[in-house]
Amino acid sequence: MDLDNQWSYMKTHGNPGWESFPSYFNILIPYVLDLLDHYKIKITFFIVGQDAALDKNRDALKMLTERGHEVGNHSFSHEPFLQLYSRNRIESEILKAEEKIIRVTEHKPIGFRGPCFSWSSELLKILAENDYTYDASLFPTYLGPIARMYYFWSSNLSKEEKQQLEGLYGSFRDGLRPVKPYFWNLGDDHRLLEIPVTTIPIIKTPFHLSYLLYLAGFSKTLMSIYLKIAILLCRVTETMPSFLLHPLDLLGGEQVPELGFFPGMNLNKEKKLNSFRTVFKSLSKHFDIVRMSTHAKFTLENANLKSLSL
Repeated sequence: MDLDNQWSYMKTHGNPGWESFPSYFNILIPYVLDLLDHYKIKITFFIVGQDAALDKNRDALKMLTERGHEVGNHSFSHEPFLQLYSRNRIESEILKAEEKIIRVTEHKPIGFRGPCFSWSSELLKILAENDYTYDASLFPTYLGPIARMYYFWSSNLSKEEKQQLEGLYGSFRDGLRPVKPYFWNLGDDHRLLEIPVTTIPIIKTPFHLSYLLYLAGFSKTLMSIYLKIAILLCRVTETMPSFLLHPLDLLGGEQVPELGFFPGMNLNKEKKLNSFRTVFKSLSKHFDIVRMSTHAKFTLENANLKSLSL
């Protein structure tokens, strides 16, 4: 789960009031942890450093590792244009977030995901130099630019802000990248495991929970058929899915009315919970659901990985 907080959605959408860092962690985290405990699932939460730096979030974030889950690094400021930063600033974003995450959870993250799937060659090199095991920022789909157009259309961003976010959700070129994990060859004997957010093999369309909820808004039957196709093609191609969750996949529109602009927030909590149950019942029938570090270790020990140069 990318543990994006209320303020980060407001900020990216161009809504005022995000500067006070409003949070829904006191509602979200206990609820999600109880839900995962019910299904005996342990997962990885990618934490934004700014949230870990605020005392009001400390108790909620500490619960993640206390209850057996893993934490990853999701940058400090959750800037969707992280790839445009200088090397020094990227390094500061990663290491400052890491410091705050360790302070709160007492666990060092070994995995990173860029906000809104942002990444750069410098970012990957910095991760390798600082002993990260994997990056999980790549989103291999052709639909990124379409998602970006929709987001701009529905947002309150200025022309200048939209120019800054021109790389939001990636490019058409990302659709050419592998769905399965692979190594980045970074030079100077450095390499880094990449675990992309899994899209449907061959056709490269998304099937993370936010996208499935979007389909469920039209038809729950459509969502179920689409998910079955995704799982079938993962099994046929021997792809172990890296399945992405977001907080708003489980929070209903009635719980966070300030985020009513976000797709899927017209659904209430109970409808989202029903979709979650359907999806995880299907996934757990065919795959063992584990933390990202376990997935990375298994991949490194058992897979014949490709290597890509930057």
